[in-house]
Amino acid sequence: MIYYIFFSLVLIGAIFCAYRMAAADFSRRIIPDVYLFPFLFAGLLTATFFPWPVTIGDSVVGGAMGYCLGLIVGFVFEHLKKHEKYPPIGLGDIKLLGAGGIWLGTFGLSIAIIISCLLACIWHIGKKDKYVPFAPFFLIGGFLSLIIIWFLI
Repeated sequence: MIYYIFFSLVLIGAIFCAYRMAAADFSRRIIPDVYLFPFLFAGLLTATFFPWPVTIGDSVVGGAMGYCLGLIVGFVFEHLKKHEKYPPIGLGDIKLLGAGGIWLGTFGLSIAIIISCLLACIWHIGKKDKYVPFAPFFLIGGFLSLIIIWFLI
C-alpha cells in the first residue's frame, strides 16, 4: 500500500515539475533547474524502483543519449549561425533532453524528439515567432511517446 502511495506521489511531483518547466519556458524562455533536477531524479526513482516500461539500464543510456544529442545539435547550430545573439538551443533544453531520456529510454526519446519537433514546427509556422519554446512541445511529445511505449510493450 505504501509502495503505491509513494509511486503516486513521485508521479504527481514529476507532473507538477513538468508543468512548471513548460510554463516557465513558454513565458520566460528559461527552464529552471529547481524543477528540472527533481524531474530528473523522479525519473531515476521511477525507472529503478517502480513498474515502468523502461529499465534502469535503458534509462541511463537514454539520458546520456539525450544530453549528447542536445550538445551536438547546439554545437552544430552555434557554429553555423555565429551572428545570432542567442543560441538556437539552450542549456535547459539540453538538460531536458537528458531528463527525457531517463524517463523514456532510447526508443521513447527518439519518438518524443520526432513528435516534439513536428509540433514545434507547426507552432512556428502558425505563430511566425523567432523563438520556439521547446519544453512544452517536448513534454507533450514525451507523454505521447510514453503512451506509445506503454501499448507497444
